Amino acid sequence: MGVLRFSLVQDHKGMVWDLLLYVPTVIALVAMAAKFWYGGEANLAYLLSFLASFFLIAGANRVLKTRLMLLPTAPIAIEVGKQTMRLILRNGAHIDLVKELRFYSDYAGRSFGLAGLDGSGKRLQFVFHKGQFCDERSYKSALDALRAVS
Repeated sequence: MGVLRFSLVQDHKGMVWDLLLYVPTVIALVAMAAKFWYGGEANLAYLLSFLASFFLIAGANRVLKTRLMLLPTAPIAIEVGKQTMRLILRNGAHIDLVKELRFYSDYAGRSFGLAGLDGSGKRLQFVFHKGQFCDERSYKSALDALRAVS
């Protein structure tokens, strides 16, 4: 088996679903935090503010990195070889996962995760969504290739 390359595209449909999930959650948490802040329960307001910040950061990262691939460290292509896996990032860098390769697929078949160690021993993990592949056949080919490697 030679090296298979899977180029990724922006997942606009998935982005809409993520925004429909994260935006109302953050708004509700901020509103509840404000209610508790002005109601005299500062400790609960701090907790809810922290949760709102956490969901804002997690949601922004998910949308900007995995769905739209706009951040410099977002993978834009996957190359699968016989024993290694290479990820090409938006900033032009290449990451080779060479040890302890792990492939995690979800039960719904809409996303999967990759984890492994790069050449320097740093553990890295990435999430890919079905909508990031140009078509169904490409997604299934990527799953088959990744299962064979990991």
